[in-house]
Amino acid sequence: MCPDYPIIHSASDNKIATVYGLFFNWQVGKYRYILNNVKDELDLSTYQSVIDIGCGTGALCKVLQEYGLEVTGLDSAEAMLAIATKKVGKTEPTEPSVRFIRGDARNGVPFREKSFDLAITSYVAHGLIPKERLILYNEMKRVARHTAVLLDYNEHRALITDIAEWLEGGDYFNFIGSIRDELMQQFGNLKVINTGKRSAMYICKMD
Repeated sequence: MCPDYPIIHSASDNKIATVYGLFFNWQVGKYRYILNNVKDELDLSTYQSVIDIGCGTGALCKVLQEYGLEVTGLDSAEAMLAIATKKVGKTEPTEPSVRFIRGDARNGVPFREKSFDLAITSYVAHGLIPKERLILYNEMKRVARHTAVLLDYNEHRALITDIAEWLEGGDYFNFIGSIRDELMQQFGNLKVINTGKRSAMYICKMD
């Protein structure tokens, strides 16, 4: 299983939301570890607001809130959002807000241009075909004022991942060979930080 929820969710993902909910605390720990390790390259203290596209059960949203950000989580699966709201959505008056909204980035993110300082997505892009990835990139570029960040696979493959992604039917095999070129073409800049043996953070600046 991917450490993060793998794709922009379809209706069928409602059926497995409970399973992913069981891994919520483990995902939170992974995100805390990743963001702490990349803090020199991605200083979250310089941002105030963020949208997490394909937020799943909200683990990344929770960690982003811990960094003091106003967080919006977007996902198309109602069951995922129900778990996210239960686990993350209630905040204390002194805490930054977290809100969850149903939507699919492939149909357009339902916010105006430059609505957020930062747009982030985790293990979403590799599950999309190229034209859908282009929509995702363009929507991230449209709604983010400063930075777009993708957490996803890097080029170092593993047999178990190959099998899982082949069964999933996404575009993983093309993605890992083209992601760097795609992002450079769309954003004009790219910084890649390996966050694990087979994972990376792809940072694109709009400034």
